[in-house]
Amino acid sequence: MEYLLVAVALFLAFGNGANDNFKGFATVWGSDSLSYRQALILATLATVAGSLMSLYLANGLVQQFSGKGLLPALVVDAPRFIASVGLAAALTVIIATRAGLPISTTHALLGGLVGAGLAASPGELQFARLANTFVLPLLLSPVLAAVLGWLAWRLLLLRRADTDCACVIAPPVLAVTSGSVLQQMTAPQLVMGSNPQCDQLAAPLARLAIARMLNRLHIFSASLICFARAVNDTPKLAALLVAAHLLNAQTSIAMIAALMALGGVLLSRRVAETMSRRVSRMDPTQGLSANLITATLVLGASQFGLPVSTTHVSVGAIAGVGSGADTLNKSALRTILLSWVATLPMAAGLAWLAHQLF
Repeated sequence: MEYLLVAVALFLAFGNGANDNFKGFATVWGSDSLSYRQALILATLATVAGSLMSLYLANGLVQQFSGKGLLPALVVDAPRFIASVGLAAALTVIIATRAGLPISTTHALLGGLVGAGLAASPGELQFARLANTFVLPLLLSPVLAAVLGWLAWRLLLLRRADTDCACVIAPPVLAVTSGSVLQQMTAPQLVMGSNPQCDQLAAPLARLAIARMLNRLHIFSASLICFARAVNDTPKLAALLVAAHLLNAQTSIAMIAALMALGGVLLSRRVAETMSRRVSRMDPTQGLSANLITATLVLGASQFGLPVSTTHVSVGAIAGVGSGADTLNKSALRTILLSWVATLPMAAGLAWLAHQLF
């Protein structure tokens, strides 16, 4: 059973990487800022870095997703229970990935905990703690992300559409004579405008391409999301091994980081196409806004031990910006939302069945 537990945990890590690794770069590929290959490489590197850093930033999530507090210790420490939760979540995530649907591994794990808990000890599952600790953050986070995304789009409207560059120009020489002393009275000036306007300036002291700067910030924000997502998700997967007392946290996280990276490299494409091309097409500035909202919310949740879903937050932010810009594909969003609704009962049913079979 011990070897089965290791295999289940690593299978889940593989599925998690396949479904989640690319999500931070969805707006980058969608805005054609990078090719799919370039985006995938950066997403993988950021994911591995976040997984390894989770050991120091998100220890609280390891204990939460081991099932402690939801069920008696004798139940959640049983290899049969842990294997049921992991296998159900892994199958749910892999099925969704093959369908190109960006679902939440957090949601699948939650469904697995519920299903295995009902099979193992139905009268002792703590539904109140389940709702307060797990369900509320999962429900509220995408709504908050969507509202912030819409507000971010409103703020983007305040930026002048023709502002492409910023230049620092030398001041005109305005001087007065005081005896034999020449005094300069002005300072360098900052001029912002379109590229043709900047081209007409006489030898600016410095020139900054705003579009290029925003594009680089967009790529950086995508890396930050992948990093934040790995910080938040890796401890949940490591909990399957830690709870079974098979491996220590350091070894568990290292193994899971490797399998998450492999899953993303091999099976990310379909989910990437859904999030990058179908939900909403964005320009780099809109993508940057959605990404910064996602990274901030996910990292903040990890620090406070709140098990939010990067998928829910990211889709919420993209939908909020897309709704404000009137580029949202409501049909695609509806399909994703329905897959979210189906995730928990599907994972719960598979976990219940797995527990009976084991």
